[in-house]
Amino acid sequence: MRAIEISQPGGPEVLQLCEREKPIPKPGEVLIQVHAAGINRPDVLQRKGHYPPPAGASDLPGLEVAGAIVGGDLSGSRFKQGDLVCALVQGGGYAEYCTAPLAQCLPVPKGLTAVQAAALPETFFTVWSNVFDRARLAEGEVLLVQGGTSGIGVAAIQIAAALGNRVLATAGSDEKCRAAEKLGAELCINYRTEDFAEAAKAATGGKGVDVILDMVAGDYAQRELTCLADDGRLVIIALLGGAKSTIDMGQILRRRLTITGSALRPRSVEFKGAIAQQLLLRVWPLLESGKIQPQIFQEFPLEQAGAAHALMESSQHIGKIVLKVA
Repeated sequence: MRAIEISQPGGPEVLQLCEREKPIPKPGEVLIQVHAAGINRPDVLQRKGHYPPPAGASDLPGLEVAGAIVGGDLSGSRFKQGDLVCALVQGGGYAEYCTAPLAQCLPVPKGLTAVQAAALPETFFTVWSNVFDRARLAEGEVLLVQGGTSGIGVAAIQIAAALGNRVLATAGSDEKCRAAEKLGAELCINYRTEDFAEAAKAATGGKGVDVILDMVAGDYAQRELTCLADDGRLVIIALLGGAKSTIDMGQILRRRLTITGSALRPRSVEFKGAIAQQLLLRVWPLLESGKIQPQIFQEFPLEQAGAAHALMESSQHIGKIVLKVA
């Protein structure tokens, strides 16, 4: 099969087209002929040498795919050979074939293409796990999404809004702010020209937001605490602003605040499978009805994975970048 490998740690140019043997599925796994694969920030970190794959995972990048099941262990499942699925994987997505745990496979939502479906797993699993499981966002509460036009951001805005929440967001330009608002954000704050903490407090009548989904950390953390409502929850999923913060612990005590976070990739198949079932029950109907729509900014052929990574690092995109494999 054709695949994209990381020839050495470095820039987008180190992503090289190669030939590999097709992977062999283990018990509980299926072999997917990949039609499309999503691009995500962790892929960029892995390419740079900062995010090694877990033990036993493929060294090829790619954490989400969509395609046809062509082999593997289908015992006791709803799927059969030839079914179109999208799947969350630990690696190996930038290839013509990829193995995936059966529990992490979901049917391609009715009406969606493979390219659209490939944009779902990594972001939707991450948003559900962190916003709804860890941060316990309840109907009617207010969510603030940092980076509202990223792949994670557009998923979080749409899911939360569709499930009955007020959503605020941040973005780095007026154009991106308007895009986030079209997706369901009540207000999107340009963090380059406004203080997001002050704007969030003003938008909530001084009360503050109930949950913040944060990909920045660093010096954002203290400002985020100031715009949380009492009993608010800050959930951190990336460290784009740095791993160290100075925060006022007194606020946490006085206002019963919670700071949490998680990384999805090393979690067990059972853990991810439970998220898949929640998505199938709660979110897939929203996709099939059109209330939520995948936001594809640009697609590239497999051999142009380097160009796709360069676009992601430019942060010019709104939504997802996808590799079209077959």
